[in-house]
Amino acid sequence: MLFRVTMPTLPPGRRPLSPASRAGLGAALVLLAVVSAVELADGRQAHFVGLLAAVPFLAAVFAFWQTVLVVGAIAAITGSVFVAADPSQGMSGLVNIVGIVLSTGIAATVATIRQRQADRIAQLQRLAAVAQQAVLRPIGPQVGSLAVAGRYISATAAADIGGDLYEALDTPYGVRIIIGDVRGKGLDAVRLASIVLGSYRHVAYERADLKAVAADLDRAVARSVGDEDFVTAALVEERGGTLTIVNCGHPAPLLLRRGEVIPLEPAAPAPPLGFMPEVKTRVERLEPGDRLLLFTDGLGEARRDGEFFPTADRAWRLLGHGTVGDGLASLETALIDWVHGRLEDDIALVLLEYAGAGDGPTVPIPSWEVGAAGS
Repeated sequence: MLFRVTMPTLPPGRRPLSPASRAGLGAALVLLAVVSAVELADGRQAHFVGLLAAVPFLAAVFAFWQTVLVVGAIAAITGSVFVAADPSQGMSGLVNIVGIVLSTGIAATVATIRQRQADRIAQLQRLAAVAQQAVLRPIGPQVGSLAVAGRYISATAAADIGGDLYEALDTPYGVRIIIGDVRGKGLDAVRLASIVLGSYRHVAYERADLKAVAADLDRAVARSVGDEDFVTAALVEERGGTLTIVNCGHPAPLLLRRGEVIPLEPAAPAPPLGFMPEVKTRVERLEPGDRLLLFTDGLGEARRDGEFFPTADRAWRLLGHGTVGDGLASLETALIDWVHGRLEDDIALVLLEYAGAGDGPTVPIPSWEVGAAGS
C-alpha cells in the first residue's frame, strides 16, 4: 500500500522564513540598530553611515535574496536620514548611500547563488537517500526461524553516502544473511553495493553451498571494479539450528549467549571479495535465545579522544534485551553518545535472534556442513 503525503502549498513567490533566514534577518537588524545607536550617540555628524553597507551582507549569509533587499532598503533609508541630518556630509554622504545600495545588490546576488547551491545540495541529499533506500531494502522483523533487524547509521548529513550493505533472505537452503562494506563512498560505492546485492539476491536461492555463493559474488565484484576496489563481506546461514559463516575480510560477527559475547572469528583469514578469496566455513550450533550481531567496520572505528567504542564489553547489556529492533536502537544511542554525535564512517548493523526449532518441517543440515568447522 502506498501513502501519498500532501505538502502545504504557498502562493506563488511566497516562501516561509526558515530558522536560518530568521537568524540572518535578526543579526542584520541588530547590526543596523547598533550602528544607528552609535550614530545617535555621536551627535549630528554622520561618521558611521558607511558601516551600514555591512548589514545586507550579514543578512545574505543566511537569508533569501528578497529578505536581503528588504534589509538593504531599510539600511539605505536609515543612512539617508543620518546623512540628511548632517549638512557637512555633502558628496561623502551621497557616496556612502550609493555604497549601501551597491552592497545590497551584491549581497542579494550572493544570497541567490548561495540559495541555489543549497537547493542543489538538498536535492542531492534526497537523491542519495532514495538511492540508499533502493539498495538497502527493509529487512525483518521475521525471516524464516530468525527474528531480524537491520539499521544503517550515516556518518554525515551531506550528500556522500557509503557502500555499506546488508540483506536477509529465506531461501530453500535456510535463512541467509549478507553484510558488507564497499571500499570508498559516493555513487560509485552505491553502484557496487547494488551489484553485490543484486547478485546475492539471485545466487542465494541457487547455490546450496555458501562457499559457492561467495565465489559467485567474488566474480561479480571482479567484473565491476578496478584493481584497488574490493568489498568486505560476511555471509551467514542458519539451517536447522546450525549457523554457518563465511568471512571475506570482514569484522567477525559477535555471538551473544547467556550473558557472554563471543567473537566468531573465521577459521582462516580470507581477502575481500574481488581478490578471489579462498574461504573456509565456521560452523556453530545455535541455542534458543542466541543473538548474533553483524556490523561493518565503522562500528569498530568509532572512537572519542582516541578511545574506541567498547563494542564487545557493552554488547550484551545493549543488545540482550527487548526485541532485536530494541537492541539496535540501544546500541545506536550508546554509540552516538560515545562519539558525541561525530562518526568517522557509516555503519550497517544487523541483529539476529534464534528462537529454536519450530513445530513445522525443518530444513535438513547439509552433509557438507557436518564437521565443517575447519573445511
